Amino acid sequence: MSLLKVKDLVSYIGLFTILQGVDVEIQQGEAIAILGRNGAGKTTFLRTLMGLVKTRSGSIELDGVSLVGTPTHKIAHMGIGYCPEDYGVFDSLSIEENLLLAKHKDDDATAERIEYVLELFPDLKLAYKRMARTLSGGQRQMLSVGRALVNENKLILIDEPSKGLAPVVIEKMALALKEISKKSTIVLVEQNFNMACAVTDRYYMIDEGRTVHNGQICDLIDDKELQQRHLGL
Repeated sequence: MSLLKVKDLVSYIGLFTILQGVDVEIQQGEAIAILGRNGAGKTTFLRTLMGLVKTRSGSIELDGVSLVGTPTHKIAHMGIGYCPEDYGVFDSLSIEENLLLAKHKDDDATAERIEYVLELFPDLKLAYKRMARTLSGGQRQMLSVGRALVNENKLILIDEPSKGLAPVVIEKMALALKEISKKSTIVLVEQNFNMACAVTDRYYMIDEGRTVHNGQICDLIDDKELQQRHLGL
């Protein structure tokens, strides 16, 4: 059984239908890129999985259980971690408080995962007591990803982690995400093609709200025509 199976997904925001037929299937342990031009529906896809955007039709199943119509907080407790575009951290709280607030359980396993986050992102350990509003963009992105690792999630959704970051920070983030992918199943929305190639193994390409192509990321690297047609590279 697939960990995540999405079939003929249609969703809308207000009067506008954004997703018009998305199909994605992910096995446990995979690192998957969701690719496409700006406005293709990539972020809306992640937000629909989390119940933040309404599903009009189609199906979303996590371990065979439907997520359609499930409130966002229950989806989170079912095992999906979400790192939204533009961080989504609490500026008025410290790094420590942001991580503690993300906890579903107060047990030894959770404490160990928080320690893992601080080992993965040494910047967060050094600035542990600082308010999130004082952090750099890269540190805020590290905190956003770190919060999704606090719980024992089956799946982690990460939206544009390279956005607005300096090249040296993007490289650090790519290395961290690659390390995370050894333990977790990742769905990565990323406009930076090089970063997507460095982190993921397979891809799904969305264009005008529809899945138009999928395959191995290594094959896409050599397919310049497909890159041009759907990614504008």
